[in-house]
Amino acid sequence: MRLKYYPYTLELKHTFSVSSFSRNTTPIVLTEIEHDGYIGYGEASMPPYLGESHESVMNFLSMVDLSKYNNPFDLESILIDIDKIAPNNNAAKASLDIALHDLTGKMQNQPWYKILGLDKNSTPFTSFTIGIDSPEIVRQKVREAKGFKLLKIKLGKENDKEMINTIREESSLPIVVDVNQGWKDKNFALEMIYWLKEKNILHVEQPMPKNQIDDMAWLTENSPLPTIADEAVQRLEDIPKSKGVYSGINIKLMKCTGMLEAYKMIKAAKTLNLKVMLGCMTETSCAISAAAQLSPLVDWADLDGALLIKNDLFDGAEILDGKITIKDLPGIGATKRKF
Repeated sequence: MRLKYYPYTLELKHTFSVSSFSRNTTPIVLTEIEHDGYIGYGEASMPPYLGESHESVMNFLSMVDLSKYNNPFDLESILIDIDKIAPNNNAAKASLDIALHDLTGKMQNQPWYKILGLDKNSTPFTSFTIGIDSPEIVRQKVREAKGFKLLKIKLGKENDKEMINTIREESSLPIVVDVNQGWKDKNFALEMIYWLKEKNILHVEQPMPKNQIDDMAWLTENSPLPTIADEAVQRLEDIPKSKGVYSGINIKLMKCTGMLEAYKMIKAAKTLNLKVMLGCMTETSCAISAAAQLSPLVDWADLDGALLIKNDLFDGAEILDGKITIKDLPGIGATKRKF
C-alpha cells in the first residue's frame, strides 16, 4: 500500500462561533491510500480545540509506513499499529482509517453500510448547525436551513436566550443545543434547561465543562431534557465513565480515530443504555460520507459539516429533506471532484 497526503483549507460560508472561539476556516489534510489499482480517500479535519494542525498531522503521517502491510483487509491490526505510533493525533489517525475503509470497500465493490449489514433507509434526519451570531445573521441562517427538520444551535454566551428567541421568531422546528462547556454553574444550567424545554428543545449537548463531573451528574439527574457528552467523550475508553453523568454521547470520527472505533463506541454505548449522536467537524463530503455509513445505527445525527463550507472537494452523502441519504457507491460512497 502507498500513502499520499496533502494539506487543504476549508473556507466557511459564515463565521463560525461557539462559546470559546470564532473562525472562518478549518485546516484539513487529505489522504490517499493506493493498492492494486484502487484508491481510498480519507480526511483529517482540525478545528482549534483538537490541538492538531497541518504540521502535526503531516508529521504524524510521515511516520506511517503502509508498505509493510500486504493485506489491507487486516484493518484492525493495521489501525492498532498506527494508534501506537504516537499518542493523540486522533484526526490524523482518522484520515488513515477512513482511507482504508474506502479502499477495502472499493476492493469488495460494496458500500460499508452493506458490509455492516445496515439499512440505508434507516438513516436519521440530521440537524443544521447555527453558530452564535447577531440576530440578523441568525435569521439568515435559519432561512438557509429550509428543508431541514431539526436545527442545532450553539449556545454558551450571554446572548443564549436572544439566540433561541430569534430563531423562534423564524421557525417552529425542533431544536437541539450545544453549549460547548459554556455554562459553569449547575444551578444556572438547570434553570436554562427548564427554560429551553418550554421552547421545544430536544436535548442539551455538553452544557458544562467536562471536568465538572459531579456537577454534570447532578445536572443530568435533575434535568428535564437529555444531556449529551461531546468534549467529555473522545474514545471508546471514555464511554463507561459517561454512565450516570450524561444521558448520551456524541461520537465524531475526528475525535475517536475513525470508523472502526466509532462502530465499537456505538455498540458499547447501547449496552449501557446511552443515547448516541453521530457528529462531525466542518469537513468535506469525504469524511461526512464515511460517518454516514454508520448513521443507521444511531439515535441522532449532526452531519451537516460539508454544507457549511464553500470549497468541498468531494461529492458524497447528501441531505435530502433533512434526511441523510447514502449513495450506492463502493467504499465510503464519496467521489473526488474534478476541477
